[in-house]
Amino acid sequence: MNNAFLAKGVRRSLNSIRYVTPVMPGSASGLVAKVYAQAERDFGFPAAPTVMHSPAPELTAAHWAMLRETLLVTGSASRSEKEVVAAAVSAGNTCPYCVAVHSAAARATGTDPDSITDPGLKSIADWARSSGQPRQSPLASDSYAELAGVAVNFQYLNRMVSVFLPDSPLPPLTPKPIGAWVMDQLASAMTSPSPAPGASLELLPDAPLPAEFAWASGAPDIASTFARAAAVIDEAGQKSIQPRVREFVLGVLDGWNGQPPGPSRAWADAEVAKLANPDRAAGRLAILTALAPYQVTKADVTALRRSPDSASGTDEALLALTAWASMAAARKISSWLPQPATSG
Repeated sequence: MNNAFLAKGVRRSLNSIRYVTPVMPGSASGLVAKVYAQAERDFGFPAAPTVMHSPAPELTAAHWAMLRETLLVTGSASRSEKEVVAAAVSAGNTCPYCVAVHSAAARATGTDPDSITDPGLKSIADWARSSGQPRQSPLASDSYAELAGVAVNFQYLNRMVSVFLPDSPLPPLTPKPIGAWVMDQLASAMTSPSPAPGASLELLPDAPLPAEFAWASGAPDIASTFARAAAVIDEAGQKSIQPRVREFVLGVLDGWNGQPPGPSRAWADAEVAKLANPDRAAGRLAILTALAPYQVTKADVTALRRSPDSASGTDEALLALTAWASMAAARKISSWLPQPATSG
């Protein structure tokens, strides 16, 4: 990023990352440094949602691949359409951080998500907002796999952002006029010309495509992205989460109807009571992340770090649990997506 003022603002935004100590740009090595280099080239800068993954290098690469190959790379779907999907999914998931960022990016591409008049774009926005619900109507678009890829990526990312980042990408007490200018400048940097497809796939090992991503089978790069990212995240979960806790979370997701639980956290307490005491901290944080990430508190993270499983105390283990739970919810939602319908 060439603008020194904006670069300083981006660095300050990284200080808002909660619960983990990230690897800052300029201090990265190995796989994280490769991700940051791609982010600098293709996104303008390593943003906080990427940097917050950095204590777990493989998860950083998985997140970046999903973001890059679905949102930044454009094919038949325009960047404007993709940013509308990102903003609409984020609104449906009550993720104000992502709503602010991707609404600004949509405006930078010429579309205000709050005042869409084009019928085709409005149908995309309406579909994206309800993409987390089962039995949805198919989206008639020749770009369906590209748009569905953005939607599934943000089903994962909204959950992680809600846990680890504040409601706004701007520092507290930023004056509104300055904040609007900063967001516009950042959005302009984020929406530079589309990068070449597939470059991030070299960061992850090949893997077979899980059945719940069948809608992507006609889009090889998107299918490969989700196959590789899902395998990496699943492996991290297997290493850091007890099998009985993973089974518990998947059981909760099996009975989920796409609706947000609550409004209190009593639902989580009732579910976690089914677990033995040593597993309750991990189980609670996992189901909150999957179904109500906005309900996660510092106490939930502290309880995990103090649990009898000593591996749970590391930043990498915390990221593994939350990433696995976020991806488990995204995979459940992905399984609800219908096969592509063409606009013809």
